[in-house]
Amino acid sequence: MQEPFVGSTRLRLAGLALHAYTASGTVLALLIVIAAIDGDAVRALWLGLAALVIDGTDGMLARRLRVKETIPWFDGAMLDNIVDYLTYAFAPIVLLWSGNYLPNGAWGAVLAALPLLASSYQFCRVDAKTDDHFFLGFPSYWNVVAFYVVVLGLSPVTTGVILVVCSVLVFIPVKYIYPSRTKVFRSLNLITTAIWLAAYAVLLAQMPDPNTIVVAVSLSYLLYYGVLSLYLTFWAPRRKVS
Repeated sequence: MQEPFVGSTRLRLAGLALHAYTASGTVLALLIVIAAIDGDAVRALWLGLAALVIDGTDGMLARRLRVKETIPWFDGAMLDNIVDYLTYAFAPIVLLWSGNYLPNGAWGAVLAALPLLASSYQFCRVDAKTDDHFFLGFPSYWNVVAFYVVVLGLSPVTTGVILVVCSVLVFIPVKYIYPSRTKVFRSLNLITTAIWLAAYAVLLAQMPDPNTIVVAVSLSYLLYYGVLSLYLTFWAPRRKVS
């Protein structure tokens, strides 16, 4: 019988440091909320970019450091979900609400509540991340929604429609690409995601007058992401069967 992997003290300490790295996302969420309340949407989005980088790298590092085996008493997946809910859902919605990007009055409150409720459901689903490394249903990218609302200067009505549509998509079982883990086209997914992150930074640096070419490059990634997700959900399985 094979002995369980324990690892060195140095490896365990590295794992604990990694969990602290992941947990720093909660502080970023707080800073995003503060920036939103201060009326500084661009600062909030820069902080959101930092949260995206942390979320995009901590899982890879966790697997390399084998934290599940060296620190089995700590649930890193639960920590990741807590951080993701705060940085991907709660803080971005606060930004949209406090920045007057939503309709006034009761309708704005309802529209702000919908993503939070939908994401609360999604983060508690045991199959929200599939065994073959996809997100099932719209993966609560409300931070991405908030980014484009601010950068493109979308109207409250348009923003409200997007929130409703994406909230509904949470419950529709489309398999969305998990850029750092989905095996199909993984290299291309990583490259295009890196380009999108770079475009994100460039657009923020250019605010309040983002370059239309950079905007087009950024939006083309969304098109790629959506089309490939739909293809892998509906058409690719049929081709295998046939």
